[in-house]
Amino acid sequence: MHYLTIEKKAKIFTDFGGKATNTGSIEGQVALLTERINSISEHLKINRKDFSSQRGLMKMVGQRKRLLTYLSKHNLTGYRALIEKLGLRK
Repeated sequence: MHYLTIEKKAKIFTDFGGKATNTGSIEGQVALLTERINSISEHLKINRKDFSSQRGLMKMVGQRKRLLTYLSKHNLTGYRALIEKLGLRK
C-alpha cells in the first residue's frame, strides 16, 4: 500500500490548511482523508478480498462526509471551493 510521507502530509496541509502546522483545519483534514481514500481504493482494485481495508475505507469515507457536512453548514463558500479543488461531487 502507498503510505503518506511526512513531506506529502505537510504539502497537503500547506495547500489546503494554510500552513504545514495547521493540521486541525477542516479543509486540510478532508484533503488528507481524500488522499488516503484514493490510495486505499487503488489497493482494493488489486486486492478485492481485503475486507479489513475495505472497512477502513468505509470509515474514512464516513469521516470525510461528516467533516464536509460540518464545513457546508459553517462555511458554504469554503465548502464549494474545497470540493471543486479536490474534484469531489461531479
